Amino acid sequence: MDLSQVLEIASHTDPGMVRSHNEDSVASIAEKGLVVLADGMGGYNAGEVASGMATTVLTTELRQLLEKHAPHEVDPQSGKKVAQKMLEEQVAKTNTSIYQASQSQPQYAGMGTTLVVAMFYDNRMMVAHIGDSRLYRMRGDEFSQVTKDHSLLQEQIDAGMLTKEQAKYSSNKNLVTRALGIDPTVEVEIHEYDTRPGDIYLLCSDGLSDMVSDEDIGMALQALGASPNLAAQQLVQMANDNGGRDNVSVILVKILREYPAGHGLASRIFRWFR
Repeated sequence: MDLSQVLEIASHTDPGMVRSHNEDSVASIAEKGLVVLADGMGGYNAGEVASGMATTVLTTELRQLLEKHAPHEVDPQSGKKVAQKMLEEQVAKTNTSIYQASQSQPQYAGMGTTLVVAMFYDNRMMVAHIGDSRLYRMRGDEFSQVTKDHSLLQEQIDAGMLTKEQAKYSSNKNLVTRALGIDPTVEVEIHEYDTRPGDIYLLCSDGLSDMVSDEDIGMALQALGASPNLAAQQLVQMANDNGGRDNVSVILVKILREYPAGHGLASRIFRWFR
């Protein structure tokens, strides 16, 4: 199923006002309902290499798999949705690729990247994430954070050591507890959610979420949601206007209408002849 007619996707990435180069990377394949955002870390240019490897490997591999397999179906061996199995396996493969590159090339030692991936299918969305890049949802007037950061700050909030208000001023904002490519293996967090027409999903690096409050992000999406491309540019501009201390990247996905997958032979025949 070609999803380019049911998903409106816009992305924008910028070095920010302080950094000399951009270590974020974004990618999307609209017809396959796939969007990927990564925020790299490491020595000079190494973060850029890690995030670029993450988006390139994942989009290349997942595109090929989605040509052959329906993400909404259940894998008979594992009992998991094919989408989840794909994401688990390909994130692990990407982690290995980045880790091996960092081990074999001194200039890339210690490089890694955060990751947030969303795969849309059958009026659903499977989200995989590692680190503190986020996915938010605007549904009607409600703007909410979907993913939960893998960070020291989030652990301190969960433990009751800090309130969310205190966390805004913490010096530990950029300390992630999970990243892609740092260790031989990594635990990716994956969840599935329903989607509805009119929903807007925002994937972003912490260059946005650290510089612009959730309230202001939500207000911008409410005001500019009719034009995801304009909204994406505005969000990046807001981060830069507030100081732009980091690279800032956003991907917006707007659900234009329902996109149910065909289940069973009859629906597949219908799709062939319509």
